[in-house]
Order: sequence, then C-alpha cells, then structure tokens
Amino acid sequence: MTIGRLAEITKVPASAIRYWERHGLLPAPERESGQRRYPPEAAERITVLRTCQQAGLSLAEIGEFQREQPRREAMIRAKLTEIRQRMVDLDHAQQLLTHALRCGEEDIVDCPKFRQQMAAWQAPAPAP
Repeated sequence: MTIGRLAEITKVPASAIRYWERHGLLPAPERESGQRRYPPEAAERITVLRTCQQAGLSLAEIGEFQREQPRREAMIRAKLTEIRQRMVDLDHAQQLLTHALRCGEEDIVDCPKFRQQMAAWQAPAPAP
C-alpha cells in the first residue's frame, strides 16, 4: 500500500511515518517506481508505536522496546519505576485537591491537615 493509504488507515500523518522510518522505528518499505510500498503488517507496527507513545514511552524508549530482550528489559524496568513514582505523585495530587475542595481554611497552606499531609509526603518511604 502507499504511504497515503497507510496514513489514512492508521490516522497517522505521512510525515510521522517518514520520521519513524528515518529513526529506525519502522522498517524501510520496498519501493516501486520510487514510491514507498508498505506491507499490511506496517499498519499493525504503527498501532504498536502509537500505543507505546500513549503509554508514555519516548521515541528513544520505543526504539529500545523493539530491541533484543536484555536491552528491552532494562528499559522496561526503568520505565516501570518511573511510572510507579508518577502514580504516587498523582495519588498525592488527588488527595491534595480533594482536601482543598472540602477544606474551610481561607488559605490552604494554613490548614493543619494539609500541612500534616505535606510533611508525610516529604518523609522518606519506609524500606520494604
């Protein structure tokens, strides 16, 4: 299929497809009369790339994701650590905002419960 058709069915601009090819995230397609011709599985690979991006992987991490097992595992372990920390941070943000909605203090920083929670977040986590 042509790059235009691939872009149409994947809803990814042709410029992004060419960019991913240049950076080794998509295999270079065969050419027919100078035009790129993609096999049907190219659409599946683009779906994987988009899913990885939506999961928060950078293009460099996506490149590692497509490498051999040991390199891929190292990147995945590092990314999981990062995601766990983001989840903790998001949980703290949710607690803060939920409390702020219910708090009657004029200035949230003056709220004893808020101050206590902030202090708890700053304390080092207990060792497992």
